[in-house]
Amino acid sequence: MTYTIDKAINDLKKIDISKTSQPLPDDFLISNYEKATSFIFPEDYKVFLKSASNVIAGSFSALRLNPNMREEFGELQYAIKEARENGMPVSYLPICEDNSDYYCFSPDGKIRFWSHDGASDESWPDLATWIRKVWIEQD
Repeated sequence: MTYTIDKAINDLKKIDISKTSQPLPDDFLISNYEKATSFIFPEDYKVFLKSASNVIAGSFSALRLNPNMREEFGELQYAIKEARENGMPVSYLPICEDNSDYYCFSPDGKIRFWSHDGASDESWPDLATWIRKVWIEQD
């Protein structure tokens, strides 16, 4: 049985420890971020952004899309800028920051771990698998 993004989102919401309800982005805001970052977001990522990007579980939270698009810590554009300054490939779209390291979409659609300390071979075939293995199972 394939682990889908919908199943991953449902499982993630079950372990959400956030105390506040940060607003979720809508299609308009996502489109603005795509234009501002020059990325076309994968469909699974858009589904995740609109339904669970405000989840905090374990030590992880997704990079945010702010309605005012202000660059600040934990926000997507800020993370892209910071990561690129530290050598992250321009083709990588970060989705989660972890102590100056990033989990990113790579051009082949996989989620890859990029470390500011150097190259890493860690990868997951899709967003749903990454959510399950890394975020939920902390594997």
